[in-house]
Amino acid sequence: VQLQASGGGLVQAGGSLRLSCAASGRTFSTYNMAWFRLPPGKEREFLAAISWSGIRTYYADFVEGRFTISRDNAKNTVYLQMNSLKPEDTGVYYCAGDYKAWGTQEYSYWGPGTLVTVSS
Repeated sequence: VQLQASGGGLVQAGGSLRLSCAASGRTFSTYNMAWFRLPPGKEREFLAAISWSGIRTYYADFVEGRFTISRDNAKNTVYLQMNSLKPEDTGVYYCAGDYKAWGTQEYSYWGPGTLVTVSS
C-alpha cells in the first residue's frame, strides 16, 4: 500500500488542522493505521492509532483530548483532526499502516510527511 499525507500548513497557536492520508490499493481496510510526527531536533513520536475497522483507537497521552484519529475505508483515507494546537506540535507528520502492528509498534508502510508549523 502507498500512503500520501496532506493537509499540513502554518497555523496560529490555538488553531486547528485536519490531516488526511490517502492510501492506494484494495487492502487499506485490513490495515491498522497510525500517525506519527518528527519534531525539529527530536525523535519520532507516536500520536494516534486506529484499528482496521475503526472501532479501536489509541492515543499518546500528550495529544488525547486534542487530536482525533478517524478513517473512511470507502475512501481509503485516514484522518487526524488536530485542535488547540501548540507551538510544540510543530513537526513533520507521517501516516503509517500495517496489517499487524498496533499503537507504538513498528509499521511496515509509511508515506512522505506533511509539515505542520504552529506559530505562537
